[in-house]
Amino acid sequence: MEFTHIDEKGRPTMVDVGDKQTTTRVAVARATLDLPPEVAERLVEGDITTAKGSVFSTAILAGIQAAKKTPQLIPLCHVVPLDDVSVEVTPGEDGRELVVICRAKAEHKTGVEMEALTGATVAALTIYDMTKALSRDVVVREIRLMEKSGGKNDFRRED
Repeated sequence: MEFTHIDEKGRPTMVDVGDKQTTTRVAVARATLDLPPEVAERLVEGDITTAKGSVFSTAILAGIQAAKKTPQLIPLCHVVPLDDVSVEVTPGEDGRELVVICRAKAEHKTGVEMEALTGATVAALTIYDMTKALSRDVVVREIRLMEKSGGKNDFRRED
């Protein structure tokens, strides 16, 4: 297997997707945060409210906006016209964990994994930003691609 974003001279290059077929591309990414007790105890009715407002609503909007701006943040990403982006923030069963899920969808020649990963990441960072006044011990523990479909290397992670 070779790197796809490096040309024969070792320089960075954008992958040519001109000959690919347009298909429905879907990707789902997950970010997980660990909450210290002083933040977890503020979790009421499925959200945390701070002086800055609703943490989850702000994180959802930030995640959607970030997914739309992925090509401006990651240099070799194609500009993909997204048909749909959704972000969900769900408290874990023990109340000490938050799970952010970002789903991106497009009819295009290339996948939307980076958009989903960027959306989940920025939503998680927004939660950190909005809760840091309560505690600096919030941890963004994991960011990972959970699923992708519509291309030649589809997969779904079960964990």
